[in-house]
Amino acid sequence: MRARNGTRAAALLFALGLAASACGSDDASTSTTDSEGTEASTATTEGSGTTEASTATSEAAGGAVDLSEACPATVVVQTDWFPEAEHGALYQLLGDDYEIDAEQKVVTGSLTASGGVDTGVDIEIRAGGPAIGDGNVESVMYTDDAVMLGYATTDGQILTADKTPLLSVMAPLELNPQIIYWDPETYPDVKTLADLGTKDITINVFGGGTFAEVFVAKGIWKEDQIDPSYNGAPDRFVAEGNIAQQGFASAEPWIYKNQVTEYGKDLAFELLNDAGFPVYSQTLGIVPDRLEELTPCLTELIPVIQQATVDYYGDPAATNAKIVETVKVYDTFWTYPAELADFSVEKQLELGLAGNGPDDTVGNFDTARVQEVIDALTEAKMDFPADITPDDLVTNEFIDESIGF
Repeated sequence: MRARNGTRAAALLFALGLAASACGSDDASTSTTDSEGTEASTATTEGSGTTEASTATSEAAGGAVDLSEACPATVVVQTDWFPEAEHGALYQLLGDDYEIDAEQKVVTGSLTASGGVDTGVDIEIRAGGPAIGDGNVESVMYTDDAVMLGYATTDGQILTADKTPLLSVMAPLELNPQIIYWDPETYPDVKTLADLGTKDITINVFGGGTFAEVFVAKGIWKEDQIDPSYNGAPDRFVAEGNIAQQGFASAEPWIYKNQVTEYGKDLAFELLNDAGFPVYSQTLGIVPDRLEELTPCLTELIPVIQQATVDYYGDPAATNAKIVETVKVYDTFWTYPAELADFSVEKQLELGLAGNGPDDTVGNFDTARVQEVIDALTEAKMDFPADITPDDLVTNEFIDESIGF
C-alpha cells in the first residue's frame, strides 16, 4: 500500500480496481499501456514559491552546468507512482518556473543544478501507477521514445529482462522502503519477518509480488501463511488485529498513527531488505539499446541528480512543498499532506533508505548485492534468463564518486 488518506481513499482505490499496483515497488507486472496519454494538455497550473539555495554543493555538480548540448531539450522521467518524498531527488531538480498539468499528471520546469542553476534544458516528471493506466514503467519506455529515464526495481528488471529490459544508471534511494508491519501490542515478541514465520502469522500482501515467494523459498515463511488478497485498505488489519501486512517504512507508520483513526498507534515492522531481499528500488533506468545514444547526456546529467539527492535530504522543505502542491493539483484519490512528506524524509534518513552505499558515494550500485537478488529469485525458481548478470541490470559508468552525503 502506498500512502493513502485513511480508509476512504484506500476504499476508493479498491473500488477503482487499482489496488494491485498501488504498492508500486514490485515492478514485475506484465500489464502494458501505450503512450497516447502523454500528449500535452492546455490546462496547467504554474508553480509558485522560491526554492532556497542548498548549502551542499560540489564542484562536479554545483555551479555552472550546461546540459543543452548533450541532452534533449526536455529530459523526461517516468515514475512509478504519484509524487511523494521518495521522489524528492527528481523534484529537487525543478526550477521555480514549473507548471503542473492536472489532466496528464505531468509537471514540467527548468532542470536546475545545485543552488538553482539553470542547466539550459527542462525536466518533465510523469506520474505512474493509475496515471499510466497501471501499466508498468518498462512498457511506457518501450512505446514512447520521449521517455529517457524510468523507475525500476532490481527484481522487476530481472523478471522482465527477456521482454522489456532496463539498465539502471543511478539509485537515488539506497534501500527499498518496503516493509511488513504488524501490531506490536498483539505480538510483542515479534521483532523480525522470520518471527512472523515461526509464529505462523497470516501475512496479507498484494498478489503478483516477488518477495513472498523468495521468503518462502528461503524457509522464512510458509506458503500457507501468505494471503495475496490485500486490496490497499487498512480495514482488515484494523478489524482483525492479528495479521501482518505490506507497506512502506516511509509512509504506513505515519498513516496508521495519524490518519487511520480506528488504529491510531505505532506499528512494528521490518524492512524486506533487512530480512534478506536487498533489491534496489525506484532506480533510474534506461532502455539498454539506447545506451550509446544517451551516454553524452547521462555523463553530464547523473552527477547533477546525485547532487540533487544530497541537496534534497539536506534541506527538503521547498521541494516537499512542490510535491505536496503537485499532488493537490492532480486532484485524485491520492493525497499527500505536508506532515507525511516531512515524516518520510525523516524516516528515510533514520533507516538509511537514503544515503551513501558501502562507500562515500550516493547513487551507485553494489553488484554483489544485485547478484544476491538474482540468486534469491533463482532459489525461488522464478522464470528469467539463466545467464543474466548484474552488468545486465546496473552500471556505475556515469556515477561521480566524489558526490555523497
